[in-house]
Amino acid sequence: MKKRNLILTIISIIVLAIFIFYADSNFDAYQVRILNLCAIYTILGLSMNLINGFTGLFSLGHAGFMAVGAYTTALLTMSLAAKEQNFFMQPLVAPLNSIVWPFLPSLLAGGLMAAFVAYLIGAPALRLKGDYLAIATLGFGEIIRVIFTNTQNITNGALGLKGIPSSTNLWWSFGIAIVTIIVLLSLINSSYGRAFKAIREDEIAAESMGINLFKHKSISFMIGAFFAGVGGGLLGSLLGTIDPLMFRFLLTFNILLIIVLGGMSSVTGTIISAFVITIAQEVLRFLDEPMNFGFAVVQITGLRMVIFSALLMVVVLFYRNGLMGSREFSWDKLIKLFKRNPLVKGGTK
Repeated sequence: MKKRNLILTIISIIVLAIFIFYADSNFDAYQVRILNLCAIYTILGLSMNLINGFTGLFSLGHAGFMAVGAYTTALLTMSLAAKEQNFFMQPLVAPLNSIVWPFLPSLLAGGLMAAFVAYLIGAPALRLKGDYLAIATLGFGEIIRVIFTNTQNITNGALGLKGIPSSTNLWWSFGIAIVTIIVLLSLINSSYGRAFKAIREDEIAAESMGINLFKHKSISFMIGAFFAGVGGGLLGSLLGTIDPLMFRFLLTFNILLIIVLGGMSSVTGTIISAFVITIAQEVLRFLDEPMNFGFAVVQITGLRMVIFSALLMVVVLFYRNGLMGSREFSWDKLIKLFKRNPLVKGGTK
């Protein structure tokens, strides 16, 4: 049974690789960018779901971790000429002004820096619970953004960074998304994952069973921040420019929306929701354009988000636990769904 599931998983990855090759060669730049965003939001959604869904920590500082990863990756990959053009008001500090790293090491450095910041934030914040933790992490996320706005010789302040190498492509975004899924599934199904779920269900009971609450919360918080930093680095490289205003609370809210709609503590739901929300926002973009109803041309600014929000409300009302709840995709369930029950003697089931 396990061998069959492994073979089916490998076949699925091969099919995905064929699709990526076809899309990279035949899709236009707009469609490729949407697919890249789907994969990046999958990474970000999974990283936040590890913290909020599987560990039960109500964290709202994800945009701050993304900012750390995005700026770190950008500063390490930008050419020396691009750095000189950006930092015309104040020179970039050493040694960032003289180093240029390849994309993968820069992404990992961005993730590690975000995890380090999460460790510093988690030391005081993770001793709080519920709404207090949410307020604290939201505050720390805003502090990170304000610091980046005022450190002219490191982040170029409010001007942001331009000329970031466009290294993100379908292979990078989908490849890292697959790695993220594999790592998080392995973690969730390990003893650490069971400890995370125990903390989510009842902290007092978990502690009485010998689980070190602060240690496991910190591990979950740092791993989630690591992948958020990697996702931020991918996003910055895809857009080619970043500034502090990109990493406001609205970005955290969008990621939170993905995990709530997909299902808290569901990897499958997060993946589905990331694709559905990202594509739906683009499909509904025509609502912001002038529309002719036969008697007049009407343009209602923001109508797209109004309709989109109304559709999400309908989904949440009918699926209060999200599209998948806490369920996960499995080959066994899929095969069982398409397999007919055998008839017993007499022609009845």
